[in-house]
Amino acid sequence: MQDSGSIRFHAMRVRAVALAAALAAMTLLAACGSSSKSSSTSGSTQAANGSGSAAGGPGAGKPAVTLGDKNFAEENILGQLYAQALRAKGYKINLKSEVGSTELIYKELKSGQIDGYPEYTGVLLSAAAGKTTPPTSAEQAYTQAKEYVEKEGFTLLDKTPFFDTNALIALPAYASEHKLASIADLGPLGKKVKIGGAPELATREEGLPGMKKLYGTDPTFVPVSIELSYKALEDGQVNVQSVFSTDGQLLGGKFKELADPKHVFGFQNVAPVIKKTVVEAEGPAFAETMNKVSSLLTIPAIQQMNKAVSIEKQSPESVAGQFLKANGLA
Repeated sequence: MQDSGSIRFHAMRVRAVALAAALAAMTLLAACGSSSKSSSTSGSTQAANGSGSAAGGPGAGKPAVTLGDKNFAEENILGQLYAQALRAKGYKINLKSEVGSTELIYKELKSGQIDGYPEYTGVLLSAAAGKTTPPTSAEQAYTQAKEYVEKEGFTLLDKTPFFDTNALIALPAYASEHKLASIADLGPLGKKVKIGGAPELATREEGLPGMKKLYGTDPTFVPVSIELSYKALEDGQVNVQSVFSTDGQLLGGKFKELADPKHVFGFQNVAPVIKKTVVEAEGPAFAETMNKVSSLLTIPAIQQMNKAVSIEKQSPESVAGQFLKANGLA
């Protein structure tokens, strides 16, 4: 978007076409990611009223379902993907967006304020189940997470092919100066290295406690809001920053990612956690629809959608809608 109105319009068209092409490519790839606020988009309003639903579809006559998502772009995209796909099938879906971290959103699930939300299997184990021994594989993380939520009256639907863990990044110059290749290389720097991250990084096992246990690190921690992660690093507020491994910002090779050979950040595939009673009441097509969406979410697909939202400033609602349309789910 630049100088004159015509140039701005042309630039917007170029970006829209580029995203459409990227989403179309994702279709082929599929075939071969705190305050609380409720979504007030037109899609949510339609869902609440039952308009825009497939007439006589599998959701006809079923009670409305409230889904939630967490407080960052990838979760906002995931919330929209599941909500829009279910609405297209005829289900009445309300979406409560930006609920907050696992510590907050899982409480809302247990208290009945929401009926389900997309969760990361490893985080569910540490932040909700309180496990301090990390799983040794993605399958074990999923199995343990499913066992835990089943005891609580919920179920875990299929996990996504993509996984998203925390990742520590530094500017290349800083990494080169201090010979940083993996998290272990932070150990000798002690308190001199400032690591930024969301507040929960300081207390979760997939955070500073686990890093100290597995790598012997003891940095100075600087709380940084998720949306300011890259700015904090580039402005020099921190030396190393915790980000998400599927962030669109990492596509350009601008940052040095530190290896995590001991998997302190765990195995983080996404799986929707839903109340058992809701799954039963809504019928088999409800879970089948969500599982179909999950099956399409590869790493390239989610990275491109994250890029569209976080860098190109498109709305999660729009990006999710284009992806679902490209894949025949909307």
